[in-house]
Amino acid sequence: MDRRRAVRDTYDRIAAHFSQTREYPWPEVESFVDDAAPVGTALDLGCGNGRHAELLAERADRVVGVDLSGELLRTARDRAADRGYAERLSLVGGDASSLPLRDASVGLGVYIAALHHLPSRAARRASLDELARVLTPTGRALVSVWSVTHSKFDAEEGFDTTVDWTLPGGETVDRFYHVYDLGEFEADLAASSLGVASAYESEGNCYAVVTSGG
Repeated sequence: MDRRRAVRDTYDRIAAHFSQTREYPWPEVESFVDDAAPVGTALDLGCGNGRHAELLAERADRVVGVDLSGELLRTARDRAADRGYAERLSLVGGDASSLPLRDASVGLGVYIAALHHLPSRAARRASLDELARVLTPTGRALVSVWSVTHSKFDAEEGFDTTVDWTLPGGETVDRFYHVYDLGEFEADLAASSLGVASAYESEGNCYAVVTSGG
């Protein structure tokens, strides 16, 4: 099976349970969005159940949530309806390395805990290039990936792995990850079309604040 299809099928399978465990936004995303000026269009790339799209809806006239998993998009749609921001949210099934968005159309973006699921370095770099393409000249985005410093791992260099998700009842489902070291993350960012305002490591994750690079 194609590895991207495998990632999609995995998240379709675990979507309902996964969404139940992802109620609250990350503090790092809250801080990033709180510091942002209002924009016309914001992007939640790899939006999952939409917990970060909800934050973006406070800063944007329109939020686009993109995810490969149709079942996760369903949970995001339900969340938006329940919390009153559905009219500002557009949900799109799509591949992060080929975004269905116009050039320079996004003023604010988040790409949280999703890049590391893309199954090859070429796909991950293409995804970063796509993010650069859709950001406006003044746009900014926050990108995060799992780091080798996470408590789950004992490594100094980036590597491919699978991490189990345990469903109610005890069944486990493998999820593909590329776990980054900070130097590798910085190298992939530098090889992309993005500009990098900052890159750092915190609490087992690598983060970068990025711009269109134009």
